[in-house]
Amino acid sequence: MNKVEAQAEFLRILMARVRADRHPSATHMAMIEEALPPQLIPAYVEILFEKVAQDANPSIPMLRRISRLVGAAG
Repeated sequence: MNKVEAQAEFLRILMARVRADRHPSATHMAMIEEALPPQLIPAYVEILFEKVAQDANPSIPMLRRISRLVGAAG
């Protein structure tokens, strides 16, 4: 496995974890965001949108995280 493949697998595992967890780890999300290439930002933001949509009272840090990512993507 080369570096690119390893990074892709790392991101796949963490993004699956964030998607599955009701309240994802801020540390996991920070690690994703440190390694996330620009082309994967939309897929990651979609996962975060799912989290916000499932929560009657989404956390302010989650909303800020999405806002920052959407701003970075545009």
